[in-house]
Amino acid sequence: MSFSPRRTALYMPGSNARALEKARSLDVDVLLLDLEDAVAIDMKEMARTQVAEAVKEGGFGHREVVIRINGLETQWGPDDLAAAIEAKPDAILVPKVNCAEDVYMVGRKMNDAGADQDIKIWAMMETPQGMLRALEIAEATKEYHGRRLSCFVLGTNDLVKETRVAMVPGRAPVYSWLMNCQAAARSFDLDIIDGVFNNFNDLDGFVAECEQGVEMGMDGKTLIHPKQIADCNRIFSPDADAVAWGRKVIEAFDAPENQSKNVMTIDGKMVERLHAEMARRLVDIAEAIAARDEE
Repeated sequence: MSFSPRRTALYMPGSNARALEKARSLDVDVLLLDLEDAVAIDMKEMARTQVAEAVKEGGFGHREVVIRINGLETQWGPDDLAAAIEAKPDAILVPKVNCAEDVYMVGRKMNDAGADQDIKIWAMMETPQGMLRALEIAEATKEYHGRRLSCFVLGTNDLVKETRVAMVPGRAPVYSWLMNCQAAARSFDLDIIDGVFNNFNDLDGFVAECEQGVEMGMDGKTLIHPKQIADCNRIFSPDADAVAWGRKVIEAFDAPENQSKNVMTIDGKMVERLHAEMARRLVDIAEAIAARDEE
């Protein structure tokens, strides 16, 4: 099984031509080319054209390219979706997903337009309804052949706005909702990317929130500024000692004499076969990151 590291997912405003050009050289795993929140109303159409042309032009290397469209209920959404389908990014990020039908609707429109099955749907989880229906939304991955729905992206700013809770260090008011989304995503083998940290000059606070994201089992974090990239890549990369231990566990359980064993003692530690399965994924991710770093 192959893995696509999604440690760093940087929002880039679609209306900023210089930012789109710079995106091709940034050390990120995912580029979120934004037509929604980061674009002023009077620049929506220009941004759409600019992003579509940039994606068609290519040159983004290993980076996954994702276009965040405006909601289909807005005056810009339908044209955004059509332009994105034609441009053929890796995925289309749908904002403010409230229920599974929001995913189904986008999927149907993509299918009707003959969209390449390789173009995935990513869902912004950023509304109260989305939090309460996370499992239903995640289940929408079964609706379309080819698993169009492949990732949740947490939109903590909109969530805080709509629920009127406080965003404080440690994120206690929203923590249970975020973990509910994480459990829903894992129930259907979806990736999930944590929300943004707004004060890009507070690197200590950003590091702490990245470390919390790792503890929560997030695959990576959305970013709003290039200065956040290095720390985020480092924190969401597998620890070298953990990878070395993982290799030892895999080797032990793969040995012919241990094929029938589900529990073993390795270096004085009791280890189960499930730990070998976890280690295999960790090592695969580490190898995928190393392969990208060599490019």
